[in-house]
Amino acid sequence: MKQHIFLASPHMSEEGYEKEYIKEAFDTNWIAPLGRNVTEFENEMVHKLGGSRAVALSAGTAAIHMALKAVGVGQGDFVFCQSLTFSASANPIVYEKAVPVFIDSEADTWNMSPAALELAFEKYAKIGKKPKAVIVVHLYGICAKIAEIKEICDKYQAPLIEDAAESLGTVYHGRHTGTFGDYGIISFNGNKIITSSGGGMLLVNTEDAEEKANKVLYWATQAREPAPWYQHTEIGYNYRMSNIVAGIGRGQLKVLDQRVQKKRYIFEYYQKHLGDLPGISFMPMPQDTYCNCWLSVIQLAVDCPVKPKDIMQALEEDDVESRPVWKPMHLQPIFAECDFVSQVQERCILDEECGADSSISGQIFAHGICMPSDTKMTDEDLQRVCKAVRKLWL
Repeated sequence: MKQHIFLASPHMSEEGYEKEYIKEAFDTNWIAPLGRNVTEFENEMVHKLGGSRAVALSAGTAAIHMALKAVGVGQGDFVFCQSLTFSASANPIVYEKAVPVFIDSEADTWNMSPAALELAFEKYAKIGKKPKAVIVVHLYGICAKIAEIKEICDKYQAPLIEDAAESLGTVYHGRHTGTFGDYGIISFNGNKIITSSGGGMLLVNTEDAEEKANKVLYWATQAREPAPWYQHTEIGYNYRMSNIVAGIGRGQLKVLDQRVQKKRYIFEYYQKHLGDLPGISFMPMPQDTYCNCWLSVIQLAVDCPVKPKDIMQALEEDDVESRPVWKPMHLQPIFAECDFVSQVQERCILDEECGADSSISGQIFAHGICMPSDTKMTDEDLQRVCKAVRKLWL
């Protein structure tokens, strides 16, 4: 019986680093949302990535929420957010009763288009509005045009939040994603390149990083005041990471470089063994970037007789997991009334079933497939995947 091949699943270190840190937490009875593992995980992440401070939290979504609060986002404020992403990038905007404005992607990186971002700033300036923050995403580990985007945000004095949930280990010009913006978000969800079984991290890169990080820590610990009794002057959240979860994260951080190497190997394998098929292309690899290739994504040409659903069905029949590209936020029913800014002026529906449109992000969604990218995959597994796909071209 064939073994199931996952899209991306947890991969604990062969050396057992995670067990050592978990054992220490149990032996010392520090299993609550504080302890040595939490503190050291934060310190080790800053040492690995750069930046000023890090705060370990219960999820990457919590980190985005805390970043938005730290820049002062509140009711009625506008936040510019990349459309082609998972909903966790946008949902925290609504938590604070702010208004998302979605920005289209560009073909070079599949991420936020600097040109569309500039259009959005100009559009809202005409009505006397400016966003309280900008959220850019490094989709599937591909670095956005972060230098250009940061330059635009600085020009308009808008804080930049980097959603690097999928790009841990990606480096641009020698600098890790998540350290360019005022705030960076890391996720350790079970499908990410390293996992703590859940959890996230907020990187604070501002000049007043110490003050901001302490304020985030305060909010994330139920906004408890330093009094002998439980006293609260602000609404708080139960967002702290446990010492056990942090122990898993510390062990995983030790093998991050290995995981990136394997992810890149998987991507290169697909390029080598599927790249000759007519109509197939691969996610972009921007220059001056070392991409973590969290998920390997293929694109099918518009006129390709094989469609994404054909590939996904063929893989499913062989007990192999795959997935469509993220459905853009501006196409999600919950955000249907939100503004969307794109350089594509005349848009039409490409696929009535899924709702994909002819925006850049809509086209990527309509024609993309996330291929299995599990770091435990063997060459035999990769060969099996490629064989199932190649059959469709016979």
